[in-house]
Amino acid sequence: MLLVLLAHGVLALAAPALVAALGRRAFWLLALGPAAATIYALSRTTAVLEGRTPTEHLQWIPALGLAIDLRLDLLSWVMLLVVGGVGTLVMLYCSAYFSREARGLGRFSGFLVAFAGTMTGLVLADDLLLLFVFWELTTVFSYLLIGHHTDRTASRRAAMQALIVTTAGGLAMLVGLVVLGVTAGTWSLSAVIADPPSGPAVTVAVVCLLAGAATKSALVPTHFWLPAAMAAPTPVSAYLHAAAMVKAGIYLIARFAPAFSDLAAWRTVVLVLGGATLLLGGYRALRQHDLKLVLAFGTVSQLGLLTLLLGYGTRATALAGLALLGAHALFKASLFLVVGVVDAAAGTRDLRKLAGVGRRLPVTALAATLATASMIGLPPFAGYVAKEAALAAWAHDGDPLGMIMIVVVAVGSALTVAYGLRFLWGAFKPRLPATASAVPGEGPGQGPGEAPEVAHPQPFSMVAPPLVLAVLGLAVALVPQVGEELLGPYASTYPVGDPGHLTLWDGLTPVLAVTAAVLLLGVLMFWQHDRVERLQAALWTPDGADLAYRRLMRSLDRFASDVTAGTQRGSLPFYLGVILVTLAVGPGVALAVGLVGDTGADALPVAADAAGRGDVLHLGPFAMVPWDRPAQLVVVLVVVVAAVLTARARRRLKAVFLMGVAGYGNAVLFLLHGAPDLALTQVLCETLTLVVMVLVLRRLPPYFSDRPLAASRWVRLAIGVLTGLVVMMFVAAAPLVRVHLPVSVDFPEEAETFGGGHNIVNVTLVDIRAWDTVGEISVLLVAATGVASLVFLRQRSGNLLRLDPTGDDESGERPARAGGRQVRPGTWLLAGPTLDPQKRSVLFEVLTRALFHPMLLFALFLLFSGHNSPGGGFAAGLVAGLALTVRYLAGGRYELGEAAPVHPGLVLGTGLFLSAGVGLVALLAGQAALESTIIDLHLPVLGHVHLVTSLFFDVGVFLVVIGLVIDILRTFGAELDRQAEPHSRTVGSHGRTAHRAGGDRA
Repeated sequence: MLLVLLAHGVLALAAPALVAALGRRAFWLLALGPAAATIYALSRTTAVLEGRTPTEHLQWIPALGLAIDLRLDLLSWVMLLVVGGVGTLVMLYCSAYFSREARGLGRFSGFLVAFAGTMTGLVLADDLLLLFVFWELTTVFSYLLIGHHTDRTASRRAAMQALIVTTAGGLAMLVGLVVLGVTAGTWSLSAVIADPPSGPAVTVAVVCLLAGAATKSALVPTHFWLPAAMAAPTPVSAYLHAAAMVKAGIYLIARFAPAFSDLAAWRTVVLVLGGATLLLGGYRALRQHDLKLVLAFGTVSQLGLLTLLLGYGTRATALAGLALLGAHALFKASLFLVVGVVDAAAGTRDLRKLAGVGRRLPVTALAATLATASMIGLPPFAGYVAKEAALAAWAHDGDPLGMIMIVVVAVGSALTVAYGLRFLWGAFKPRLPATASAVPGEGPGQGPGEAPEVAHPQPFSMVAPPLVLAVLGLAVALVPQVGEELLGPYASTYPVGDPGHLTLWDGLTPVLAVTAAVLLLGVLMFWQHDRVERLQAALWTPDGADLAYRRLMRSLDRFASDVTAGTQRGSLPFYLGVILVTLAVGPGVALAVGLVGDTGADALPVAADAAGRGDVLHLGPFAMVPWDRPAQLVVVLVVVVAAVLTARARRRLKAVFLMGVAGYGNAVLFLLHGAPDLALTQVLCETLTLVVMVLVLRRLPPYFSDRPLAASRWVRLAIGVLTGLVVMMFVAAAPLVRVHLPVSVDFPEEAETFGGGHNIVNVTLVDIRAWDTVGEISVLLVAATGVASLVFLRQRSGNLLRLDPTGDDESGERPARAGGRQVRPGTWLLAGPTLDPQKRSVLFEVLTRALFHPMLLFALFLLFSGHNSPGGGFAAGLVAGLALTVRYLAGGRYELGEAAPVHPGLVLGTGLFLSAGVGLVALLAGQAALESTIIDLHLPVLGHVHLVTSLFFDVGVFLVVIGLVIDILRTFGAELDRQAEPHSRTVGSHGRTAHRAGGDRA
């Protein structure tokens, strides 16, 4: 079974290449996928009938107890034959249906094979969650197939409609599956069916399952998506909407009916939806003039009948339902393929314009006649055998409800006879009636009684599949005893009722009389179809479900627009305020209520530790020590004052610096609590943040608003205070809800034993939780790319802003060279002369020249010592980044280009590759991913060397941080500088020129 699914996947991926190489003949190879499913099912027939159910198990997510469990029982066997057999013939049909110049054929073929594979997985799945995965995959692929004609509005609308409706039902179904799995204590589908749980929750779950089945099988009131989906190519209609996708909902009902059909909620939903769908679909089919729409509404009607039979809950109706399921797949797929042949030959599907097609396409007409005879229930066809079994099941049931069902099915069957004859006569009538000239849209030269010109007979590979399906509908009916032996074991899984029978002749019974009456009534309605149409037009027709759907979607669009207009106002302070208020009002209030109501002994676990201390502060359930030393109180007061002033500040620059004061205050708190690593990182991050904010402020107004807006400052202050208190409550409450020891208690020992270092913080980042670090630096890379993409107005390339090595000064003298670059004697920075004299600071340039290289050396020291002392790749990268920042601030963007003559994307990518590559090297060495190796060496000069391979991971982090800083400086610094200047060339005080190396684009 796994190999069958794998074959579908491989063929789906290879389909575009095969179509590109072989054209439409590639469908002959792609048919091997569903053919493999059919062959597999046939090869396991004996095992399935003997009860030796084939199963396969593959671990999926062991930690969650999820596995890929596949099981082939009798119901899955029947569905696999339907999905695989019809799928194979549809693939062969596609090889002739599409023209050689058809666009998007490679994409279409891949989606069609993938859909066949997901349907195969759906009917074989023996895990509730795996069933849902395949269920939703069928939804996705059906959306792609229905919307194949992307240039047509009708196709796009129909695809979106089918996606929304079936996805909504799928979400309801997911709720039902989860409730069933949790209640039953197992995710095994067969185990749930064998020992079904009970209770109110199960009843709700069952209703959710039926909601999913109703949307997928187009039951009322969601039936409207199926006729709209006829905008898809005909092979899609023949497969998805006759044999496969819509059968998924019927399969779900058939799968769970043996376990839950005795529930009142189940029976009520099944009878109401099934009966209404049967009658409404047949009634609407009588009003259609498009051959595909006649079949589409007929399919809706037949799906309602299948729902009644398989969901009713007795063995006899289940046997009839499973027989009708197979018969419906044969005759309805055949008829859809016939429509494709007629459309290709005559150029129209309007039954009012078709005539004489049967004479030119006799084989197609024969296939249509056989399939229609089976659909309307004529003997000796499969449709007749199944419907006779259904009527007999309810007639012998003895339940008053059974008589009602006979009446409903009889009326629905009469409608089936009428629209079936309407389809057959409309497609293959010998001539047009005298009123044909009144047909809207009649083509030129097509007068009354004239048939449209048929282009030419269609290829055999296009005519053979519908004929094969139609003949199979006759062949299987001639041996009803074989069908009963094959399908009987499934019917026996139902808990109640007498076993049913499949037979061609059961004598002169009341059931036979009902069948005869159905045929006569259907023929009469077809004969008087003009009067029937006028009567239907005269009757009051309520607004259709499709109109209700469109109105609902328009209302949702308007509501979404109103909500968006009220919330997405383009104000970042407003967005942040909403988020913070939601945090305070939602979980904050819930936490406060819970803490106030919890006054037991368990609510004060800290009090025992703090007993005997006079400085313990009791706040509700908390017993806290305000501070360990007075210096902490002083720092906190400074932070609080800075935060309050920040919230009330009107000037942007003032707010930024006050925010920096608060950040540096937090760094002091880290240091006072004995966390030098955190303090160092906080100081470096805060410094870099201040620089970035100052760079950004150059392009922003000096004030947040031109108006004083004193009230808004008080609002900001209130939100800030409220949020701070709520966050403080969270921090204090978090230890109170812990029930297990934290994993971090083992970090000191693990850091030294496995990580080979004494600095727990750094070893945690590069070893113990290295995967988290990989994710974080990946986010940094994405964020840097996104920000730069927003700032760069022109194409972002690898070109860097560099000095012009050929420039001369105003006097015409050739300056001395230093390192291959022209540097005027006495200049401290390479690009200093390019700056405006009024913006230069000689003192700053001298300090930069003196501090740049020591800062880089200090960064390297932090990098290599971080495993045992404060530091590490992140802090080292920040120090190196600050060195480059100082160089840029002192010398401008050309100085940055000289200091870091490398594209930041290369540095970022190299760092990420190096960090992740350490994990790959460990895998090649037979270790776990990102597992460190400790190497102790004694070198002649260096002496003892303690090397841990996580150092290379730290080097990757170091490069990522440097690349991020360079990208920020190029984005918010150099690029904003360039955008602010009117010319691309800059002339300094001494006539020195600068240019962009490699082109004009940075």
